[in-house]
Amino acid sequence: MTGIALTFTPDGLGHGLYTEAIDLGRIGPLTIRRATTIEYDNNTQYWRVKDRTGFCLFNSPSRQECLDWERQYLEAKEDQKHALPNGAGAVAADT
Repeated sequence: MTGIALTFTPDGLGHGLYTEAIDLGRIGPLTIRRATTIEYDNNTQYWRVKDRTGFCLFNSPSRQECLDWERQYLEAKEDQKHALPNGAGAVAADT
């Protein structure tokens, strides 16, 4: 994914990865839910990216590397949600 992508459901709810590049609060109240958490593990001395169930998805001694990985991972998941199935796409009209 490049840039900022927001999708809207028919009832007007928007979904996407949060960024402060657009002040979304100006268009209405926000509900923000974290898809992952990044926590430091004192025993291993690594930062860990965990999903909502607590499963470790990625780890690194660098917090910034975890932040970068998290954004790439979540952007890829968003792209998958909106990808067309193989063979789907525009249909040319017979002329």
